[in-house]
Amino acid sequence: LSILLLSLGLGTTLTFASSHWLLAWMGLEISTLAIIPLMSQHHHPRAVEATTKYFITQAAAAALILFASTTNAWITGQWDINFDLHFFPASMLTMALALKMGLAPVHFWLPEVLQGLDLTTGLILSTWQKLAPFILMCQIMPVNSSLITFLGMTSTLVGGWGGLNQTQLRKILAYSSIAHLGWMILVMQFNQQLALLALIIYIPMTFSTFMIFKTNSSTTVNTLAASWAKTPALTAITPMILLSLGGLPPLSGFMPKWMILQELTKQDIPLTASIAALSALLSLYFYLRVSYAMTLTISPNNLNATTPWRLQTTASTLPLAISATISAMLLPLAPATL
Repeated sequence: LSILLLSLGLGTTLTFASSHWLLAWMGLEISTLAIIPLMSQHHHPRAVEATTKYFITQAAAAALILFASTTNAWITGQWDINFDLHFFPASMLTMALALKMGLAPVHFWLPEVLQGLDLTTGLILSTWQKLAPFILMCQIMPVNSSLITFLGMTSTLVGGWGGLNQTQLRKILAYSSIAHLGWMILVMQFNQQLALLALIIYIPMTFSTFMIFKTNSSTTVNTLAASWAKTPALTAITPMILLSLGGLPPLSGFMPKWMILQELTKQDIPLTASIAALSALLSLYFYLRVSYAMTLTISPNNLNATTPWRLQTTASTLPLAISATISAMLLPLAPATL
């Protein structure tokens, strides 16, 4: 386990530190190969299926990255990441990195894969595995502006609409991840620091949500209703974290959305900003639905699920406490980030 986790860290760090496309590609490959045993460790048919789907999409994306960077080296004669890319390989790289992160319209693998994993591996997949492609995407900006805007818009809309009818929490989190990445990509072409800020705030919010579901050992919306008997204090805090993911003030999740909308208006694309803001309402609806199921409904006792007994938990709750505080109370720091 430690070897795999260290390799996971190494792959991402290698991508961060590289200024050569081949090295960046190697970093992405190492982190993909390191997470695969973690994904299939439970030997459940669904986990194995999710791992296979993940491996195939990531390998395709990595091959596309390699192809685009060699094409770029062939056309321009250099391998440096920070150098201006040729238009054609740049568009190809954008699509490959979008496939790696799971941006719409190449997002179809993400909900399926996340649904087959346990919550801890799912957490690694939706936070840590997004970092390397995200930083690469930041480094090749600004490229094909209309393609980036298209990716961002479709991601926010798909992330809103896809999650509406879901009952599985992991799929809801996958669509929430797609929507958040859409917001980051929209602003990335104008201001990379702002996109990074959105990612930095998205990570503790997602971490808190995954850890809450893990503490309640629930994977569907229905089983959340029993959480009031198990962890009453946590159940009271959960809506704040979920609404922070939705981007309501005065919670932390409002800060990136507010600054992104401000930046988009400054760049004189009010229509894009309006559509993004409206798509945030779609996401807000299903966060509200989850928090309603968790805090305002009492679980029916004829469920054929196993009753979670009220035993003292052995898991450490300190990381969850820290991330919950971050995801609820970071908004007063907004002037400092500006």
